[in-house]
Amino acid sequence: MSVFNQSRSNIIRLIFGAMFFIIAAQLFNLQIFSSKYKKLAQDNALFPKRIYPNRGIIFDRHGKAILNNAILYDLMVTPSQVKNIDTAYFCQIMGIDTSEFRDRILDAKFKNGPFRPTIFEDLLPPDLYAKLEENIWKFSGFNLQERPVRIYPFNAAAHIMGYVGEVDSVVMKKSSGYQLGDYVGRSGLEQYYEKQLMGQRGIEFWLKDNKNRLVGHYENKIFDTAAVAGRNLRTYIDVNLQQLAEKLLANKVGAVVAIEPKTGGVIAMASSPDFDPNSLTGPDKQTNYGKLVLDVSSPLLNRAIKGLYQPGSTYKPLGALIGLDEGVISSKSGYDCRGAYLACSHPVKCEHKDPGHAANLRLAIAHSCNSFFCNTFRLTLDNPDYHSARKGLTKWKEYVNAFGLGHRIGIDLPSEDGGNIPDTIAYDKDYNHSWNSCTMVTMGIGQDKMLATPVQMANAMCIVANKGYFYVPHFVKAIDGESADDTLLNKYKFKHEVLTHIPDDVYETVTSGMQDVTEIGTAKIARIPGINMCAKTGTAENYLVIDHKRTKLKNHSIFVCFAPRENPKIAIAVVISNAGFGATWAAPIGSLLVEKYLNDTLRAERLKEVDRIANTDLMPKYLVRVQFVEDSSRAAKRALQTHDSTSLMKYIIPSSRRMLLDTFGKNNNVSIKNPMIKPKSIIKINKPDSAQ
Repeated sequence: MSVFNQSRSNIIRLIFGAMFFIIAAQLFNLQIFSSKYKKLAQDNALFPKRIYPNRGIIFDRHGKAILNNAILYDLMVTPSQVKNIDTAYFCQIMGIDTSEFRDRILDAKFKNGPFRPTIFEDLLPPDLYAKLEENIWKFSGFNLQERPVRIYPFNAAAHIMGYVGEVDSVVMKKSSGYQLGDYVGRSGLEQYYEKQLMGQRGIEFWLKDNKNRLVGHYENKIFDTAAVAGRNLRTYIDVNLQQLAEKLLANKVGAVVAIEPKTGGVIAMASSPDFDPNSLTGPDKQTNYGKLVLDVSSPLLNRAIKGLYQPGSTYKPLGALIGLDEGVISSKSGYDCRGAYLACSHPVKCEHKDPGHAANLRLAIAHSCNSFFCNTFRLTLDNPDYHSARKGLTKWKEYVNAFGLGHRIGIDLPSEDGGNIPDTIAYDKDYNHSWNSCTMVTMGIGQDKMLATPVQMANAMCIVANKGYFYVPHFVKAIDGESADDTLLNKYKFKHEVLTHIPDDVYETVTSGMQDVTEIGTAKIARIPGINMCAKTGTAENYLVIDHKRTKLKNHSIFVCFAPRENPKIAIAVVISNAGFGATWAAPIGSLLVEKYLNDTLRAERLKEVDRIANTDLMPKYLVRVQFVEDSSRAAKRALQTHDSTSLMKYIIPSSRRMLLDTFGKNNNVSIKNPMIKPKSIIKINKPDSAQ
């Protein structure tokens, strides 16, 4: 062999040797060090199944589960694994077309990437789940995922419990630990106590066969992680009283709040109109939520913490305590009222004209004399010790704020409203620094710029019942598994002694007048045999702008109370919109709730009263017209966008218009001037419940 050929042979050997060494080294790397193909093999053979935890259960004061869990299923998709499936058959089962199928797959890729499971369809109806369970092995990339969902055995306390929904990007940015597909509390106790209720996800590894079917656990579950259930909440709620409150509020706009004065525990809180809490869980939740959002009566609004009302005469006991503590009136103070307060340029009407109805403080409270309390308010602001109404108003505001009005109390629900107690700045702005105690004299009877929520009114009654102190109203008494590190409930255990400097005998003078309200005064209808109840009725004016005119509607009916006087166990505030005098509707409702709670039952004749109230429809008639305006406006916009006027026609055809605008019955013809109503042009709606 020539030297040249021998050299070339060596080079070839070196090349083959190098190639063999590289291949051997790569094989060694792949088998010993690299996990790439192991992962690919595992991806083909293993399925990591996410296990959602049961959210914590919420119990009432007697251990009854107001809110519990049930199991439904989500259909999950991992886009990268969706290969060679019968798309037409899949779409037939799901009831969708291929275009929607492609859109959902693209949406899943966009939201969570191609390699992570994403919800394709959540909370499957039982019939659809049955079809998919039988055929899921045919659709690679899809799997059925267990999902604990909320159920409400008593169908009650929707505004208190709140609802849950799938996390979005906003939630994930604010809070770590969430993944797409997780559920999070969106309102109510579900939102406020989310960290306690949520629990912790687990994971199970399952083996798959060559047909994508799950055939067993991997490695005897040694790599699995168990889900950890959320912690249960023990509340002060009496679910039976809650159900009664909701029944009494049926077909009405208003709210009820009942609090245990000695602890601040909320026994019941109802807002009406309300909704079936079970409608926001399960496969139809999105559809049902959309209907609730579009309802102008605002069933999703919790009026107990967000409804703003002039407290009216229910403020008068507070005004009496302020006047007594300031020394501008005494228990013997009286006012010669002849049916109106005439000391200012604009008369303030009083419902009573009979002589002597305000001969002293107790009688003035019992008969709710407007003149007496307008005068008391002016005496407070014009107190010589302050030398000016400005300083007097500032001092008065301090008192009213101490009673819990004009600011958020801090109840354990999100989105509480703070109400409004005006200060000198507000009147300087409105009256160019030129005002006096007559300017806002109706504040002495709970009107003018004064606005409060029902929970604030009930809490103020707790302060009166406790003779100057309160605990922040709250629902949750204890959280299962509490430890020293749990500080969430600490603020609800703190005793706020805001007005304990007022002597007990002063409180006794006022509470005597409040007891007289039910004995000889405006709320005799609320009297309960064997129970000394201290109460106050209220009737607040109610205005709304309709057809560009400020229109006076029927007054709000308001009632506050606590009982029994000797050892208060319950304090209540009731507000019924557009219902007339406080004694007409609010007082009977409050009285029934007190009797039910304290006696654990109702007398036979009172059961008839429950049915009478529950079956009475007091829904404001203007809501029908407001709903018509909103719906026709949306239909008009939809017609412009789609060039399809089908949905708009029912708002144009006279017969269907009459039916939609009928507030009395099918046979009543209700006409409207303009054939087409422009949205917001005929009816201007205030902020919900600013006066409603």
